[in-house]
Amino acid sequence: GLLRQLHVPRERVAVKGADARILIYILVGCLAGGQVLAAADEYDFDVARFHKKSWEFGGFVEMKGEHFKLDPDTAASRLRFADEPGQTINRLSGTVELEALFRHGLLTSWARTHSELQHDDYLGDEQSHKLYEAVVSLQPDPGRVADIGKQVARWGKGYAWNPVGFIERPKDPDDPTLSREGYWMLRGDWIKSFSGGLQTLAVTPAFVPVAGDMNDDFGEPSYLNPAAKLYLLYQDTDLDFLFLGQGSRSARFGLDFSRNLAANFEIHGELAYFTENEKKILTPTGVTTESDAALNWLLGLRYLTPQEITIIGEYYRNGTGYSPQELEEFSRQVHHASGSGDTGALSELKQLSKSSYGRPNPGREYLYLRGAWKEPFDLLYFTPSIISIVNLEDSSFSLTPELLYKGIRNLELRLRLKWINGGQLTEFGEKQNDYKVEFRLRYYF
Repeated sequence: GLLRQLHVPRERVAVKGADARILIYILVGCLAGGQVLAAADEYDFDVARFHKKSWEFGGFVEMKGEHFKLDPDTAASRLRFADEPGQTINRLSGTVELEALFRHGLLTSWARTHSELQHDDYLGDEQSHKLYEAVVSLQPDPGRVADIGKQVARWGKGYAWNPVGFIERPKDPDDPTLSREGYWMLRGDWIKSFSGGLQTLAVTPAFVPVAGDMNDDFGEPSYLNPAAKLYLLYQDTDLDFLFLGQGSRSARFGLDFSRNLAANFEIHGELAYFTENEKKILTPTGVTTESDAALNWLLGLRYLTPQEITIIGEYYRNGTGYSPQELEEFSRQVHHASGSGDTGALSELKQLSKSSYGRPNPGREYLYLRGAWKEPFDLLYFTPSIISIVNLEDSSFSLTPELLYKGIRNLELRLRLKWINGGQLTEFGEKQNDYKVEFRLRYYF
């Protein structure tokens, strides 16, 4: 990666179909032209590439096609579609991410933008343009850094989830490596090295202000939101102690660790304590609000076999989530409102879904498993993998096999199928799709 990743809230506006097609044609042309240029200098070697430059520029262009097989009888479909949907939806999208970096003396600045144009059979054409990162960083010496701007903090050791990610937007567990939007913040780092059992000590204070449009989705306005992380490398174990003060969100405290038990075997974990967690709960008589302390934690491992199969497993206990009975009650009321034609109730349930019940993995217990086999049977540049996310309380799950090919310079091809399985009124059983097929072509420059 050229830069660290940062992210911003999504804004969508409709565009004409002709504009959408023109941009898609341009993206395809960029991909084709870039590949020709890549082939032309495949064996070129330039020593200057390995020296730090004052200016750097890069990014990627991506085309993605998706085919959704819908289940119109699920709660998610009844909430999303005002009328009866068809059996399938096809979506085509083009994405451009641009990143730039500038160095001058003690000063470094970088930025990342994200633009996306999307067309599907139901919503038509949409586009969004977001600033993912925009940071100015001052480093008077290797042990001291001060940053101001929009950036992603990346707190935590988890792969699919980060309970201690107090000042960042959550990952998508289905695709955790996707870049995300950051928050505007002021952040510093003080780093000290030692020769004993304690090898490294780092202190990272931060402020995440909420005022007007700045970080307006972080929580209540008019707060500075102080936060801090203390990092220790002790006896070859990475440890973090994390804190977010009371303000736009409730105060919370965290701990994470990571340690290699062997060269090919790593374990990691996170623990987050929320002093107050406000949760809206739908009951047969209406919506109630509960507020109580909560504990979220994660325990995971990463193992590399002699055949170069990377296995990642994580157990996630979401103390801020909903019980199976609470999720069942929500789906039951959606089905009842839809069957009776109560549009007012459906509208209220839709808003409740956006704010709580419809967020990714709203339950309490999950298992994440991923296996990726690098270049099986000597198939160069080819990595097949399979991913599963299981709700351990209702036994519903998603299963995602994936094929990834990187044999063409700067070009990445990915094909994946997401299959969903679960009974009626379970989390995954009430999702919008039975399955989704996705093909992604991404060219880096």
